[in-house]
Amino acid sequence: MKKTRIAVVGLGMAVTPHAKGLVDLADEIEVVHAFSPSEQRRNAFAERFPFPTCGSLDTILNDRSVEAVAVFTPANTHRDIGLACAKAGKHVLMEKPLDITTARAEELVDGCRQAGVTMGVVLQHRFRPAGMKLAELLRTGELGRIVGCSTVIRLWRPQSYYDEPGRGSFARDGGGVLISQGIHTLDLMLSLAGQVAEVTGFATTTPVHRMETEDMVCAAARFLNGAFGTIDATTAAYPGFLEEIILTCEKGSAKLAGTELLVQFQDGRKVAIEPDRSAGGTGADPMAFPHDYHRAVMADFVMAIREGRAPKVTGEEALKVHRLIDALIATGKAGRPVRVAGA
Repeated sequence: MKKTRIAVVGLGMAVTPHAKGLVDLADEIEVVHAFSPSEQRRNAFAERFPFPTCGSLDTILNDRSVEAVAVFTPANTHRDIGLACAKAGKHVLMEKPLDITTARAEELVDGCRQAGVTMGVVLQHRFRPAGMKLAELLRTGELGRIVGCSTVIRLWRPQSYYDEPGRGSFARDGGGVLISQGIHTLDLMLSLAGQVAEVTGFATTTPVHRMETEDMVCAAARFLNGAFGTIDATTAAYPGFLEEIILTCEKGSAKLAGTELLVQFQDGRKVAIEPDRSAGGTGADPMAFPHDYHRAVMADFVMAIREGRAPKVTGEEALKVHRLIDALIATGKAGRPVRVAGA
């Protein structure tokens, strides 16, 4: 089968697991260009990976042989780069978040839809076997109706992490723990438990960090399906702990802790998946994890293009977690319950 020709945009910290995945997928994917405006970053990337680099986005946009573009730049650039690629007829794989505001994210998703290109989003937790198994058990009804969902995201980032210019700011990142770190687990939660209708809670910046945006959020949630839940997210929890999603259901309970799953049914049955080596990035080094599920995101995206189907995580799906994050921030500011847009 002919290889899918793609380009990579953005050669900073986020590109590493994706580039490793592209090396693994060399039989299926050809990287035609890897772009950064920084010569230093291009040179550093070229020393590590066997892909040709370029110093202009126009080189990619004007290359008709490029079928898709994978974007790994700062969040505040996503809309404009994604729309330029879509206008040029390129399919778009976008690193999370979609952009720094939901309005900009909606413009990006709408633009890709109107251009008729496939859009995928890098929310790789959905590709973990433990989460996929739990999704199957819920889909088949073996656990019955969900009545409760508790999501815990207790991570650690030292002050040095936020000392990088723009990090933890609204202008570059769009927010703090929710949109930069918690978005992965919150997206997985929504894919399992369904949409949240309303939240009420608190959001703050603790004395642990000097930063513009929130590093701690605690909220209660009411889901559209009637379930109640809680959301507890922070980057102030030293030394960092595995994210957890705990579901209380009519016929039993399930606990996801990183890549580990334990399901216990009321009739005595159990389903368990042992943790794998991919659970990481919860502590001081945000990139301390292997690239297995980033590779899975890329493989699914390319197959979606070939098969003419939607990828596992579409732009529309990603907008759901953006709207939830908006509501969590809004309730923290207003001190009252807030409806989730679109729910």
